[in-house]
Amino acid sequence: MANQVKCVIIGSVPEEDEKLVREYAKNSYVICADGGWDTARRCGITPDLIVGDFDSVEEELPKNVEVIRLSTHKDDTDMMYAIKEGFRRGYMAFILIGAVGGERFDHSVANLSALLFIATHGGKGAIVSSACEVFLITEGRLALTEMKGSTLSVFPFGGPFCTVSYQGLEYPLTRHSLYANEPIGVSNRIVEDRAEIFLHEGNALVIVQTVRQ
Repeated sequence: MANQVKCVIIGSVPEEDEKLVREYAKNSYVICADGGWDTARRCGITPDLIVGDFDSVEEELPKNVEVIRLSTHKDDTDMMYAIKEGFRRGYMAFILIGAVGGERFDHSVANLSALLFIATHGGKGAIVSSACEVFLITEGRLALTEMKGSTLSVFPFGGPFCTVSYQGLEYPLTRHSLYANEPIGVSNRIVEDRAEIFLHEGNALVIVQTVRQ
């Protein structure tokens, strides 16, 4: 593996916060998935790799960057291919930018499933945008710092329920089961400088509507 400790994948959903993109790209191995190249170019980022069928790229591809061209008839999305390529190149920690929102709701859902793929293959992953951060817990706990005042929602993912405990939230829970057909885990609030979500059973999708301090 190269010196970088994480792989940042920039997807096709436009991200207007250029500072956020540059911060995560710094000292990272950067892969642009298709139209993610447009975001990277606008932010002044030269990626290490560009992959895709390039059906959504507006800017001309650079000549000094490795490019993997994919068929438009394929099983994996461009983002999913980029994740698998990151694994092949030795990376186990992934940040997905440009992965939620935009016009393709189906791609947002696909990228939530991609977090589960990362976790089940021994990696760590998160989706980051200027509007929210998304995490998937498959074991252990998730600690959140510098997010006081943010809205937090938790949902079971990949199964009918998850059992969780909360600390540092407005509405704490102790070994409480959340069910897929009853979304009561929506719209909690972080009230401490450090909040923790403990997972006891199942998988928990955690969505934080960020208030950056």
